Amino acid sequence: NGSARSLFASLWKEDHPAQQKNGACQYRCPQPWRGQKPCTEFSSAHKDQIAMSTSTSFKVGVVMGSKSDLPIMQQAVDFLERHSIPVEVKVVSAHRTPDWMMEYGKSAVERGLTVIIAGAGGAAHLPGMLASLTPLPVIGVPIHSRNSIDGWDSVLSILQMPGGVPVATVALDGGLNAGILAAQIIGAQNKEVREGIERYKKELEEKVLKA
Repeated sequence: NGSARSLFASLWKEDHPAQQKNGACQYRCPQPWRGQKPCTEFSSAHKDQIAMSTSTSFKVGVVMGSKSDLPIMQQAVDFLERHSIPVEVKVVSAHRTPDWMMEYGKSAVERGLTVIIAGAGGAAHLPGMLASLTPLPVIGVPIHSRNSIDGWDSVLSILQMPGGVPVATVALDGGLNAGILAAQIIGAQNKEVREGIERYKKELEEKVLKA
């Protein structure tokens, strides 16, 4: 309504002191109904708000310690692709390719990743090491590999991270849940992805009710 628009326009002016000077700016407010020209400077808080509300760029990195882990990790890839979320899939071994792992983790942000899903079995150090190298959220998938002791070594290696270096750990061989969780993280800021998750949960409900 008119009063709400006036309020937002007033707040916009308060947060855009350079608006009264000139209209040259690389940023634009995402609400054109405010009827304001772009300004030359924002407060840092407003700049972050604009960047968050207008960003549509996201990508999930899916990595695994061995190619043999792919059947489990494919569950995450399939779910993400079903919801039109770009995926980068790599084999990165924490023990056999430590330099490659360091490069992957440290360059994740500049490569455009939003979330990392890391799967590993046995002495499953890959998720935790990547979490120590990047500010991005890391989801760990413990895998019951052939050298694993009933899967518990994989679970505890990923789950028992020290304070300050969290890894969001899903169930043993829980590739699907890892994909869902990554989509939910992205969906917190992206309406289309969030609506896709809502539809998926509705489908789960309908399956149970029909059973």
